Amino acid sequence: MDCGQAIPKRGCFKEHFVHKFRAMLGKNRIIFPGEKVLLAVSGGSSSCAMLNQVQEGLGQNAHKKLRFKPGIVYIDEGCLLGQSTEKRQKTMAQINSLFKMTGFPHHIIPLEMVLNLPPSVLEPVHLATDDPAGSYKEAVDHFMQSSPVHSVDPRVDRSELSALTDATNPQLIAEAQTQTLQELFSRVKTLTAKEDLLHTLRRHLLVSTARTEGYSKLMLGENCTRLAVKLLANIALGRGAQLAVDTAFCDPRYGDIVAVKPMRDYTAKEISLYNYMWNVPYVFIPSLETKTADKSSIQRLTESFVVKLQVDFPSTVSTIYRQVWGNGSGMRSLTVFG
Repeated sequence: MDCGQAIPKRGCFKEHFVHKFRAMLGKNRIIFPGEKVLLAVSGGSSSCAMLNQVQEGLGQNAHKKLRFKPGIVYIDEGCLLGQSTEKRQKTMAQINSLFKMTGFPHHIIPLEMVLNLPPSVLEPVHLATDDPAGSYKEAVDHFMQSSPVHSVDPRVDRSELSALTDATNPQLIAEAQTQTLQELFSRVKTLTAKEDLLHTLRRHLLVSTARTEGYSKLMLGENCTRLAVKLLANIALGRGAQLAVDTAFCDPRYGDIVAVKPMRDYTAKEISLYNYMWNVPYVFIPSLETKTADKSSIQRLTESFVVKLQVDFPSTVSTIYRQVWGNGSGMRSLTVFG
């Protein structure tokens, strides 16, 4: 079928975008019907596009309908930027408004809560695993038999949404906790180390939230461009052994909580176009590296290198991402660029 003649190009792009998302979930068979999945949404374009795809996939008229039960988590990192309580509340109000439109249960958690996590969050919980294909088929059969209408309604009452967000008001966070976290980061001298520490704390908080709230899967919004930057940065930081799980669709390092990356085959440009064309709402939230120089950190320098090279050589991101991941050896594939 000639897509350009059968349907408008705009519709063709959307069809391709939606198909790629659902095909990614379908072919991997990691998320079972009726399973609780926690969507990590930062408010940025990539994670909000992921949220939009989940919303559409759960719609009554969706083709190849998604059948899991989503929840949303947002981590407020305003304390590291020196934002006032009023500024943080304003940002949370924007995020809360965005999440309420979905009707999904959501959790807005200040980064300071990481100081209250038990040491056990660092220890992966290993569960007994059976044959994945057989388990998936059994889960589908059980879901179809127990659900007369073959559907999942992930929406919750407005009163429940209010209860979820009231407990995460920044005013309820002790000022001592904010100061402790700020002092911790002030002792870290380089932006490279600060970004690395923030990534670790953020991931621990996401995993802990998933465990506490009863979610078995954690869905991340990392796109192909972000993963390519992360991959090269990790090689520079001496973490070549982690390349496979860093770029793979499934990350089982946490044992009972499996992280998945359904946006990993989308470039940042592709996501931006989709959000613009279909008015997908997102919120710009500054981060540690916002308005920093290209050479301020290894991560920032790597991002600048990849993005600028991508302008003149559109296959840059796919070459880094697919070749390095496919070969299983970062150093061998890097010869493409030098």
